[in-house]
Amino acid sequence: MSFLIPAAYADAAAPVGAAGSGFEWVFLVGFLVIFYLMIWRPQAKRAKEHKNLLGTLQKGDEVVTSGGIAGKVAKVSDDFVVLEVSDTVELKIQKVAIAATLPKGTLKAI
Repeated sequence: MSFLIPAAYADAAAPVGAAGSGFEWVFLVGFLVIFYLMIWRPQAKRAKEHKNLLGTLQKGDEVVTSGGIAGKVAKVSDDFVVLEVSDTVELKIQKVAIAATLPKGTLKAI
């Protein structure tokens, strides 16, 4: 029966490269550097700026919340801020919901 199935002979084994040649580490380090520069550092910078913004809030500042509500700060406590939205409406919101401060007089122009 061997005339129907040709005999298969194994070819000589290819030489194995040196393990841990360091090329894999170049890709890993490159990936970590790109991750740091594009994701970690900008996010940390943004968080630091937001923390400074919340720390410097004071009565009379004009702010915008993350929900889009614009108002003037009437009272500041540790965790909450009272925003004066109009002459008769005041809203109590969390400090972390404040997204940005506006230049003085912006609310009058709106």
